[in-house]
Amino acid sequence: MIRINNVRLPLNYDDSLIRKKVSKQLGIEPKAIKCCSLFRRSVDARKKDNIFFLAAVDAELSINEEKVCRRAKNAVICEKYSYSTAEWKGGVSPVVVGTGPAGLFAALILAQSGANPIVIERGRDIDSRTRDVYSFWMSGKLDETSNVQFGEGGAGTFSDGKLNTGTKDSRQRKVLFEFVKHGAPDEILYNAKPHIGTDKLKGTVKSIREEIISLGGRVFFETKLTGINTENGRVVSAAVEHGGKADIIETDSIILAIGHSARDTFEMLYNKNIPIEAKAFSVGARIEHLRSKIDRAQYGRFAGNERLGAANYKMNVHLQNGRGVYTFCMCPGGKVVNASSENNMLVTNGMREFARDDINSNSALLVGVAPDDFKSESPLAGIYFQRELESKAFIAGGGNYSAPVQRVDDFINNVKSNKLGEVTPSIGPGCTLAHLNDILPEYICQSMKDGILQMDKKLRGFADGDAVLTAVEARSSSPVRILRDDTMQSVGIKGLYPCGEGAGYAGGIISAAVDGIKCAEKIIEKSH
Repeated sequence: MIRINNVRLPLNYDDSLIRKKVSKQLGIEPKAIKCCSLFRRSVDARKKDNIFFLAAVDAELSINEEKVCRRAKNAVICEKYSYSTAEWKGGVSPVVVGTGPAGLFAALILAQSGANPIVIERGRDIDSRTRDVYSFWMSGKLDETSNVQFGEGGAGTFSDGKLNTGTKDSRQRKVLFEFVKHGAPDEILYNAKPHIGTDKLKGTVKSIREEIISLGGRVFFETKLTGINTENGRVVSAAVEHGGKADIIETDSIILAIGHSARDTFEMLYNKNIPIEAKAFSVGARIEHLRSKIDRAQYGRFAGNERLGAANYKMNVHLQNGRGVYTFCMCPGGKVVNASSENNMLVTNGMREFARDDINSNSALLVGVAPDDFKSESPLAGIYFQRELESKAFIAGGGNYSAPVQRVDDFINNVKSNKLGEVTPSIGPGCTLAHLNDILPEYICQSMKDGILQMDKKLRGFADGDAVLTAVEARSSSPVRILRDDTMQSVGIKGLYPCGEGAGYAGGIISAAVDGIKCAEKIIEKSH
């Protein structure tokens, strides 16, 4: 198979044009192409009057591919991707804690190897969880067991379903293929910035769980890890709680894929003297613009083109004060959601469905913070810092999980908003005009102000005075890292595998899923 890079495609391309472009670039007749398909497709919008797709295309030829490759530019021989793991050789079933992407894919690989994993999830199944989340967004009545952070699918289920990643690990293809196999759209296999959308991700997550069960795995919801029992520095069982009753699951391997918001579990691990450290993360707010304005700023006269959809952006600036400010988890045509998981604390996230057709587009606007910024030297200091900000956000919103919001123009001019402009905040169950300086430290607010003005030079209209900031965004990544060695086991306990974003080793759906696969592979190797 040949991979042809840098194939330029107009926005209205079809399959026949792809074949024509490939044949021309390879210098061969179209009939010599047995089949071809997109491997990667990105938007080139550097020139607003000439926007096109830049693609990599995989093709199988009926003639000598190596000979063609030698004379053609931007073409290389490549192999079809395949994934295989060793067969489980026997032993006690491993336990996977958490059903976010790290836990789900760890459990899936273990199940496909024949390991019959036991999966526990403190939250509820995806159908029950969806009802709980939407009820909270309407009523303001929070269920600490089942919410945006806890339940089947993890925090990413109620986000933008973004699948792009910085990892170069080939296992990411396994993740994408499994998503498609379980109902995700085929386009995630080739889009440079793939996303599933929360509406489609729910069914995909459920289908993966059903395969795990069909292969001999067991999945238990509303089952919380309360302890890890050891002998001679090795895992011997997991202590759990279900329906108010304590139980023990015997195992010698626990994959700890608990997500970035399992604060009580972090405290349990710390109290058990499992090595854990505070790590850098980021805080800020969600910034929300009219989607039509972002589309025009990015695509010019091509804004609204069906093939392009809602426009993305990704920006970062480095300030003179040494802080970094950046946009994160951008949701084109999405909404800001209340992602609270603890009573009397308020935190936000962004979410979009596959169609990306909501009236606003939003992104996290974040400032990096490090352990030196925290008021404690405890490994859990980042958690205390998050809770302080989330409590202030709850108070600033007036209670009942009404989110504090502020117009960008008022934020930059350091005055409390007394009215909204053309951007209507999308968060529920409600919002309250507020002053972000009452929530975030001064150095964070000033960095955000400077960042907005600098980013406006990169994306015209980013500093639009009527854009809205919704506070607080404090869970972009885990505030802790659970230390592990080269075998991916805890440096304190053998058989304990800290995994994914919550353990501090991933940053997004794909990288977390890849980390889960790697942990599963280590456990399978151990059975040999």
